[in-house]
Amino acid sequence: MADPLREPLVTAGALATLVENGEVVVLDVRYVLGGEPGRAAYQAGHVPGAAYVDMDTELADPPGDGRRGRHPLPDPARFATAMRAHGVRSGVPVVVYDGADGTAAARAWWLLTYHGHPDVRLLDGGFAAWEAAGLPVASEEAVVEPGDFVADPGHLPVVDADGAARVGRDGVLLDARVTPRYRGEVEPIDPVAGHVPGAVSAPTFDNVDADGRWRPAEVLADRFVGLGAVPGREVAVYCGSGVTAAHEVLALWRVGVDAALYAGSWSEWVSDPTRPVATGDA
Repeated sequence: MADPLREPLVTAGALATLVENGEVVVLDVRYVLGGEPGRAAYQAGHVPGAAYVDMDTELADPPGDGRRGRHPLPDPARFATAMRAHGVRSGVPVVVYDGADGTAAARAWWLLTYHGHPDVRLLDGGFAAWEAAGLPVASEEAVVEPGDFVADPGHLPVVDADGAARVGRDGVLLDARVTPRYRGEVEPIDPVAGHVPGAVSAPTFDNVDADGRWRPAEVLADRFVGLGAVPGREVAVYCGSGVTAAHEVLALWRVGVDAALYAGSWSEWVSDPTRPVATGDA
């Protein structure tokens, strides 16, 4: 059974109760890679009281010369300022959500947890689940009281490129992108196709079902055992730019594996032409 202390998912009904009682800060993190910013979706309808958080400007630093990847981790002070503006405060749980599958919202879960917020949860099934439950939808911009959140980085493990290479040799390095990108068969975004040597293909979308609902922890545990990612073994995760890899970290968290995030991910890895690249299933 899953450890209830490591189960950050909440149902739409549970979130509705928290919203009704005024006991939660809700963040809307809708985002589509290569698509329009999620603000338009937020303005069309969102969980009442939710504040919109922009992936590119609030959950990442500017990419600069690309050597930190396409979505570098945000400066802690700047991140904390953004979170305070959205009402994040000590002693009040935060629930994050996106459209459905959590692949964007998990970035906010990871950042808030990494920076020391003790109670960050994720809406299972996202806004689609909220709508499917027939719960109220707001269209007006939320007006929130500024919070008091202070960033204290370091509460989750991270690795840099050298660390990812080491885990690929000595531990379990999971590549959270779709398998054709891992194999180097296609690469729609980054300039080089393939994967970090020693990495294992573990697409993050396999953590959820077709409706974007998370698979039970017991199912995830079996999946990760098959990949060699078990408690007590060093595990790290990367993707294209460190966004969907956070989803994999959360999935591993649910089953008791404290996986490190390689935040720069593949987009950082290939910014240095001296780093080796593997293709195929090897």
